[in-house]
Amino acid sequence: MAKKRSGTPSWKQNHPITLLSNSVERTERAVKQAMSHPEEFAVEHAFNSMERTENALANALQRQEHLDIVEQNISKLDELKQSILEIDESLKDS
Repeated sequence: MAKKRSGTPSWKQNHPITLLSNSVERTERAVKQAMSHPEEFAVEHAFNSMERTENALANALQRQEHLDIVEQNISKLDELKQSILEIDESLKDS
């Protein structure tokens, strides 16, 4: 059986900038899930996702390419960190 191929070349799928952008999107979904269902499990999942995104960010920064995209992702990640920290604090307070 032939492997199904997407329209994106494999070199682009594995590029650090693409991996970073995809990771930020996953983290955003995890944070939104924690916001809509503020439970310890959802918050922990968001923190874990954020940690993976920070690793992807470090890899992208090492490449020193597409720094404008990297900066946009850093800004988005900072916003997400703030949101998840607020959710975590509200869970601890309750």
